[in-house]
Amino acid sequence: MTNLTKMGGSGSVPAPREPGAEHDPAFSRRVPTGDNLPRDICDRCGFIHYVNPKVVVGSVVSFEGRVLMCRRAIEPRKGFWTLPAGFMEQGETAEEGARREAREEANAEIVLKDLLAVYSIPRIAQVQLMYRAELAEPSFSAGDESLEVALFSWDEIPWEELAFPSVHWALTQYRSVEGQGAIVPFSNPEGETGNLFPRRPR
Repeated sequence: MTNLTKMGGSGSVPAPREPGAEHDPAFSRRVPTGDNLPRDICDRCGFIHYVNPKVVVGSVVSFEGRVLMCRRAIEPRKGFWTLPAGFMEQGETAEEGARREAREEANAEIVLKDLLAVYSIPRIAQVQLMYRAELAEPSFSAGDESLEVALFSWDEIPWEELAFPSVHWALTQYRSVEGQGAIVPFSNPEGETGNLFPRRPR
């Protein structure tokens, strides 16, 4: 008999399972039948718990030649500077997520221009989509996840206080195409996976 999982009352779809009894879950890590990677499988009911990378969306937001940045009020890297970005929510597009993150972290309304970069950070199982954007109006302030928010010129960016390597990548790649029209999105700098900070740009 095929196990079914209800989906919002509108129907049902098969849930991935291994043969097993119908009792409280007790997970062990092994390779499921027909798979080639270890997964967490319930030894009692056979449910397979698949874990996939998370999608992060954000933007490099500019206004009059300066870039909007947020000082983090939460861990990880509390107190360090980042770009408005965060995890996508279910039911929203990547573009909607990037605009929402700007509102949540910087109380800012932004206009997205195009996709700047797609980064892969395997160490923390993330795929990051970063956009080029502009402030819709010169109004912003610290949201719940930010200690402060500010506009920085290129020479003012606090390079030694950036929260994550991908913030460095996005800023330097943004700078390299600043003022250009349509661009081909960037990816990770060659050989970099987010484990180390790059050197400060000259």
